[in-house]
Amino acid sequence: MSDIIQLLPDAVANQIAAGEVVQRPASAVKELVENAIDAGADKINLIVRDAGKTLIQVIDNGSGMSVTDARLCFERHATSKIRKAEDLFAIRTMGFRGEAMASIAAIAHVELKTKRAEDELGTIVEIEGSRIIDQHPEALPNGTSISVKNLFYNIPARRNFLKSNSVEMRHIIDEFQRIALANPELFFTLHSDGNEIFHLPKETLKQRIVHLFGNNYNQKLVPVEEDTTIISINGFIGKPEFAKKTRGEQFFFVNKRFVKDPYLHHAVMNAYEDLLPADSFPLYVLFIDIDPSKIDINVHPTKTEIKYEDEKSIYAILRSTLKRSLGKYNIAPSLDFNQETSFNGFITQKPLDEIKVPAIEFNPNFNPFDTEKEPKSSGLSSYSSVLEKKSGIPQNWDTLYQITEKEHAEQLPLHQSHDDDFSQKEVAVVSKQHQFFQLHKLYIATQIHSGLILIDQQAAHERILFEQFREHLHTNQGLSQQSLFPQTIDLSVSDFNIVEELLPDLQSLGFQLRPFGKTTYIVDGIPADLGNVNEKLIIEQVLEDYKNYDSAVKLNKRESLAKSLAKNAAIKAGTSLDQDAMVELFDRLFACELPNISLQGKPVLITITLQEFAEKFNKL
Repeated sequence: MSDIIQLLPDAVANQIAAGEVVQRPASAVKELVENAIDAGADKINLIVRDAGKTLIQVIDNGSGMSVTDARLCFERHATSKIRKAEDLFAIRTMGFRGEAMASIAAIAHVELKTKRAEDELGTIVEIEGSRIIDQHPEALPNGTSISVKNLFYNIPARRNFLKSNSVEMRHIIDEFQRIALANPELFFTLHSDGNEIFHLPKETLKQRIVHLFGNNYNQKLVPVEEDTTIISINGFIGKPEFAKKTRGEQFFFVNKRFVKDPYLHHAVMNAYEDLLPADSFPLYVLFIDIDPSKIDINVHPTKTEIKYEDEKSIYAILRSTLKRSLGKYNIAPSLDFNQETSFNGFITQKPLDEIKVPAIEFNPNFNPFDTEKEPKSSGLSSYSSVLEKKSGIPQNWDTLYQITEKEHAEQLPLHQSHDDDFSQKEVAVVSKQHQFFQLHKLYIATQIHSGLILIDQQAAHERILFEQFREHLHTNQGLSQQSLFPQTIDLSVSDFNIVEELLPDLQSLGFQLRPFGKTTYIVDGIPADLGNVNEKLIIEQVLEDYKNYDSAVKLNKRESLAKSLAKNAAIKAGTSLDQDAMVELFDRLFACELPNISLQGKPVLITITLQEFAEKFNKL
């Protein structure tokens, strides 16, 4: 029997490795830009076409490569970053594996142009599927330009798994933002299909954050800085009131390398304890500088995971540092035990000659027994309120009986059963002549033939709007309500691309949006079913929910959009409804396809039968 184990050809091995290193166009962008940074460039231009599927080009003014290096860089495990295994624990560069260029060259058409400052001529290398097609000298500017064309051209299955251009472009922007945040001292540009998306000059970290995410972030940032013997921490965190529902703006950098670390994220959330609403995530851009020998970055091919030697100490330092920053800038309450408070009442900022003796005003003609005249207000409280405080007799005492009777009717305790078997026959019995009651501004109750029905008003309205918006998306017949004063919405580049992707569906729902500049939209109209809402707020909430559904639930685009809009446009718990509104809500709910189930998969209504009442009163 012959031997069956054999070595794979280099081209096949490189294609297999490319599956780990280059998962999508954004992965190639990350590797190429990081190589430019390692080459010492201070000016980096990124150009993409068709979201990187057709072209990814990175141009830098770095050190360049020699003729031999230009060819050798495409060999597997060829790197200039390390020489021996011990170097892995002293790494300060972005790359070190020597796999990225070989993997990219195995699955694309690559053209490399490079020149060192001391050389008279540069070198051009052309590669297709790991095969060198051409190499020749040419007059070139200093630095390196590398073009990756037709990514995954020889792996059609992988190319077919790529998402739409808008989705892939979002991933490219995410990678670009991470690298740009980590290196604010470098100049970056990003061009997509001939349009300049980012133009980032050399600047401070705060200016870089504002340029990447929008001018309104200038007021959201709280500085963080701490230096210990274990780690150094600096950067910015967001104020609690600006927290979002999605995890899109959380950045950890360890030795300027972006990492994903749930353990450190938990430390940040712990520092925000009792300051954030439920399911909210704050902005943070935090840089941790640590001795490379104390960490291991050779954990994952994407180099986004790190092992720490003493992670518990890092957790504690990070948490206490953020708490101190939040307290220092009056975001969270803090105690100053060194401050003397006994003289606080005597301290004044005014000169003594400006302090006036308080004057007392009174009405000399006031007669408490004169019932014909209306008592004049003293500016602090009316006579009726003073009388009420002194005598304890409330105003409108003659209607006390009716008020008490009404409150008694509203607060009648009802046993909630989990039996939701409510037939359509009983719906027909409930007419507009039946009385509807609102319980604690949360539930709607009314009598049915078999007993009592309780409806969750918010869940019911969400179900109604969801099916209505879904129908509008299917028929493209959503009605629009024109805005009296059109609103201007400034978005981040990523959110702007999402709106651009969703624009046809938003217009089908009734939104009237038009682009105004690079990252701005003007809202001329909103769906008529939304009523009087804040256009800017509703669109921002829809975007956050859409991103959340897109990453977690994986709903289709239209369903997630309809679900998000219904969730944000529905009446909320605590909203008071009159009799007509409750009747309309009842009728529209039972016109839905699924009136019993909420958008979260929970019951919308429950029924309490007469038999259950009898059991509670021990009448059986």
